[in-house]
Amino acid sequence: MGKKDLQGDQNDDAKVEAVLELLRKQAPLTVKQEKFCNKACVERFLQAKGDNVKKAAKHLRACLSWRESIGTDNLIADEFSAELVEGVAFVAGHDEESRPVLIFRIKQDYQKFHSQKLFTRLLVFTLEVAIQTMPKSVEQLVLLFDASFFRSASAFMNLLLATLKIVAEYYPGRLYKAFVIDPPSLFAYLWKGVRPFVELSTVTMMVSSLDFEESLEFNDFSNYPRTSSLRFDPSSLKSTAKIGSCSSSRFSFTVSHHFDSLKPWYLSLTDTSASKVGPTSPSPLGPALISPLNARSFSFASPAARTPRGSINGGGNSTRHTRKSLFPSTPLPQRTTGSDSSRISHPRTPRPSFLQSPAMFFRKEGHVSRTDKSRESFIPFLKFYRRPYDEMIYRSKMRPPLGGLISIVSPHLRRRHVSVSQRF
Repeated sequence: MGKKDLQGDQNDDAKVEAVLELLRKQAPLTVKQEKFCNKACVERFLQAKGDNVKKAAKHLRACLSWRESIGTDNLIADEFSAELVEGVAFVAGHDEESRPVLIFRIKQDYQKFHSQKLFTRLLVFTLEVAIQTMPKSVEQLVLLFDASFFRSASAFMNLLLATLKIVAEYYPGRLYKAFVIDPPSLFAYLWKGVRPFVELSTVTMMVSSLDFEESLEFNDFSNYPRTSSLRFDPSSLKSTAKIGSCSSSRFSFTVSHHFDSLKPWYLSLTDTSASKVGPTSPSPLGPALISPLNARSFSFASPAARTPRGSINGGGNSTRHTRKSLFPSTPLPQRTTGSDSSRISHPRTPRPSFLQSPAMFFRKEGHVSRTDKSRESFIPFLKFYRRPYDEMIYRSKMRPPLGGLISIVSPHLRRRHVSVSQRF
């Protein structure tokens, strides 16, 4: 096994040298280009092209030309001062495998006031900052796209495809996973049609933040006192909402105390108003709840069925009430008193049945859907998405020359006073 590994390493080194020789034959490489085309970089391009030396050399030459046209060597933070203040694109931190996590919170109006070239430069600047913060043993990164600011699915689709294309062509092998968080409603249908033609579609997933509302186990806000003071405290406001029933002349809307149910509310056909049309005498049937089992209509029934029991054989008062109604309708249930309200046990809303998803018939026991896989993959990066943005922390991660003219000095590191005589 050792000899095979040694031979494999020699073959990889030979391919890397072959790619560099083809590049030098086309045009001499500058010092910065030589630094960029290291062994790890050439191996990523070879892997992207299936270990084909000619294709890898051509792809790498195109990447060098593109980097020169963008001006990656001249990118500094002062060019994106407004974006850094608002937190449009930044490096939020590193995951457990020391991979940098990038977050893009771009609004839909951003493309109206900024050109595509400026967005490309912002993307490349953020990618370069993330690559600078990588340890030597790490080569990949994670992208989080917050699409909640977009109303148009097509506008966000154009932005996402442009980003994935740049990462796939000019940063091959760098993307570990990409998550699209809270996209517009029609984005799923557009992505389903475009997905087969996107190179990085296998590592791109859609996630909804509403699925993680109850997972608040971490406490990252304590590390950011400036932003933790801006959090909403529900205890500071007195709630005027009441959990109970809201009734009308025919229906009752009740909110249950069981919040673990799928829908903590249900409708019931109850008589809660004094102004009624139809019979008002007590009915031995009791309150009729609205459900698929007991929802019956007596509109075409006989007069005996529409009239409560006891009114035909001599119930005088109930007969008078029924004669006042020109359009007989379904008999209303009896009025419930305050003493009996506590005894009534309202049924909870049933959980979704198999009728909502025909695929349940064909699902295996060990089968895991694509949505469940996306949720499980996004859990390690949820804390980065919810962590508040701090410009000073992000600027402190920038190394020269990307950091620009503004230097961030930590307040914990205080300079000692040096007299004039000690300086010279």
